[in-house]
Amino acid sequence: MNCKTQENFRPRRSALYVPAHREQYITKARGLSADVIIFDLQESVPPSRKEEARALLVEQLQNSDFGYSERIVRVNKLDSPWGKADIAAIAELDIDGVLFPDIESGEELNLAVAALDNANGENKLVMANIESPLGVLRAEEICAASPRLTTVVMGTTDLANSLRVNVTLDRQGLLTYLSMCILAARAHNKSIIDGPHFNLKDVVACEYSCRQARDLGFDGKAVIHPVQLTYTNDALTPKGEDIRKAKGIISAMEQAKADGQSVAVIDDRLIEPCLEQWANRVICLYTKVNEIGQGELTLG
Repeated sequence: MNCKTQENFRPRRSALYVPAHREQYITKARGLSADVIIFDLQESVPPSRKEEARALLVEQLQNSDFGYSERIVRVNKLDSPWGKADIAAIAELDIDGVLFPDIESGEELNLAVAALDNANGENKLVMANIESPLGVLRAEEICAASPRLTTVVMGTTDLANSLRVNVTLDRQGLLTYLSMCILAARAHNKSIIDGPHFNLKDVVACEYSCRQARDLGFDGKAVIHPVQLTYTNDALTPKGEDIRKAKGIISAMEQAKADGQSVAVIDDRLIEPCLEQWANRVICLYTKVNEIGQGELTLG
C-alpha cells in the first residue's frame, strides 16, 4: 500500500459513538480527536426518544464542521419502526457515510445500500456492524457483497452475549470470532474496527484492549467516551521505531531491485516483498495522521 496511490486512504484508529439525543455530546464532539464520529440513532437512544434524536441530529448537522473526523450516522435497522425514516432524514445531509447495525448477510447489506440510494444517498459510503453469530459466519459474504462497503465495525458486547461468552480481560472467548471477521475484511480490502472497551475507569485495561486490537490486526477501535481517545489513538499510531524500520525496509528493497534481486537482507534478516507492503502501509498511516496533527509522531 503506497500512500502515493492511496489518496482516499484515511485513518480509522478511533471511532467515537455519540448518542444523537444528547445535544451537549454532539457539540463536544466538534473538538475531539476522533478519526471517526458515529452519531448513533440506534442502540444508545431509548425508543421513546428516537424521533427526537433524529430531529436533533438533522438540526445539528446543518453545521457539518467536525474537524478532520469522518462523520458517520448509525441508523436503526430497516425493519424497525424508525429505520426507513432515519435513512430518509439523513441521506442528503453533509455526512461521509452510514453505519447499518446488525448486518447478517450480503443480501441484507445490499437491501440497506439500496434503501440509502433510493433516498438520494448514493454518494455516501457504507459501514456495517457485525454483532451476531450469524453475522460472523457470513462475514466473508457481507464483505464481498458491495463495493460501497468500506468498513466493518464489530459489536462485541452483543456478540459475546449471543455466544454466551464470559468476557475476560484477554477476551479469550471472542478471539476466534474476531479473527474470522478480520480475515473476511482483509480478503476484500475493507477496514475493520474493534468493539469498545466499557470500563471507563480502568486505564490499564483500556490500554491493553487497544493494543490487543492493534495486534489482532484491527484498523481501529470503537470508543464510548472521549477519555478513551488518547489511549486508542496512541495504540494505533505508528511510533518512531516503526517508521525507522519501515524506511529501512523500503530503502533495502529498492537497492535489492536495483541489483536485480527480489529480496533484501537487513541485520541478517531476510526481507521479502510482503514486508515492503507492511512498510508502505505504516508510512501511509504515519503520513495521514501527521497531516491532521494527531498521534505520537516524533521520530525521537
